[in-house]
Amino acid sequence: MQDLRLSRDEAYQLVEKKIGVNNLLKHILAVEAGMRAVAGRLGEDIEYWGLTGLIHDLDYNETKDDEPHHTYITEEWLKEYQLPEDMLYAIHAHPGHVPCKSKLDWALYSVDPATGFIVACALMHPDKKLASIDEEFMLRRFKEKRFAAGASRENMAACSNLNLELGEFLVLVRDGMMTISDKLGL
Repeated sequence: MQDLRLSRDEAYQLVEKKIGVNNLLKHILAVEAGMRAVAGRLGEDIEYWGLTGLIHDLDYNETKDDEPHHTYITEEWLKEYQLPEDMLYAIHAHPGHVPCKSKLDWALYSVDPATGFIVACALMHPDKKLASIDEEFMLRRFKEKRFAAGASRENMAACSNLNLELGEFLVLVRDGMMTISDKLGL
């Protein structure tokens, strides 16, 4: 892992302080887990990509009604840690403030909505468990535009920029999320 001034533990404490313990925290942890899984598949730095996922929505409570400033307050809060430019750029790219350029950008852009979509899939299953949903089920739901309508199909399909097929990508993110299923309650 790159030598960073912000450890995963410090980042988690900041997230808990700024976000609280709630469903948004579960989303953030799911994105972290999904980013770690994608990084592993692509041979990238798992810790670095996970940390990017962990802090991607740090300012959400402050900016939920001020979308143009989303991610920019996070950057201000984290200035003292002198985070690498590519990490900050990916965080700015995930809501579309800047165009995706790198694999890290495309991963966060795709993983972010995929986690919500996958949670919705799990909640449809009788036992409400991530382990119970398979690729076929997720791809069928993906085609239903009204299902989990807030999860951008366009963003998730952008996984093709990582040379991943949609089904493979969704399974990869689901598998990452399964590593923390106890924290997600799924």
